[in-house]
Amino acid sequence: MKVNTMAEMMAAGESPDILFWVGCAGSFDQRAQRITKAFAAILDKVGFKYAILGKEEACTGDPARRAGNEFLFQMMAYQNIQVLNGYGIKKIVTTCPHCFNTLKNEYPELGGNYEVIHHTTLLQQLIDEGRIKLKEGGSFKGKKISYHDSCYLGRANDIYEAPRKVLEALDAELVEMKRCRTNGLCCGAGGAQMFKEDEPGDKRINIERTDEALATGASFIASACPFCNTMMTDGVKNREKENEVAVLDLAEMIAASME
Repeated sequence: MKVNTMAEMMAAGESPDILFWVGCAGSFDQRAQRITKAFAAILDKVGFKYAILGKEEACTGDPARRAGNEFLFQMMAYQNIQVLNGYGIKKIVTTCPHCFNTLKNEYPELGGNYEVIHHTTLLQQLIDEGRIKLKEGGSFKGKKISYHDSCYLGRANDIYEAPRKVLEALDAELVEMKRCRTNGLCCGAGGAQMFKEDEPGDKRINIERTDEALATGASFIASACPFCNTMMTDGVKNREKENEVAVLDLAEMIAASME
């Protein structure tokens, strides 16, 4: 795929409508790279003028701050803010709720003020505007889909409707888990838990959450976060259901259903 970097765009004397913040998972994790590609393909198809930072993008510092290393967080944040402000970035979209939350809510106090939107919100806007056209009777029509609320999207930023509206556009049947929306259960990866061993207990959080999703009888578990995607995928494998249940990001579902 040919995706413009900010440096290339500025050299050509152009500026993008929006900066796509890819994030660590979307850049390095093989599974999350597919989400990045799907979202970039959607932006290409609707003719969106966007760019990425490429090698100039560093981690937002979210895991460092959550794990208690405030010094490292501020170092990373200042570095990113210098790059973003240097390019005069006003609007950012990201496929990761952790990046979204940090850029939107934690960068302003360090001098980084941007309009930050999560990809589910942008997808909903593009569907509402009729710029994303979905195939009649796509591959998800009538299928049962259960949506897992990411902590940093739901409880932290009150985004519950956009992802569900996107799923409704697929003509699928949305089946909610017992714990959803404001009462949603974490997948077990937030707060930098992704990078450390579990505390002793009798059941892993991602298994608990996956069991709730499997109990709905859904053939697809939809997520909007690369961490959640990993945890739910691991849970499905643990329960040996990977042949019956697929864990997909909303961007992948929309990309597969576009005309």
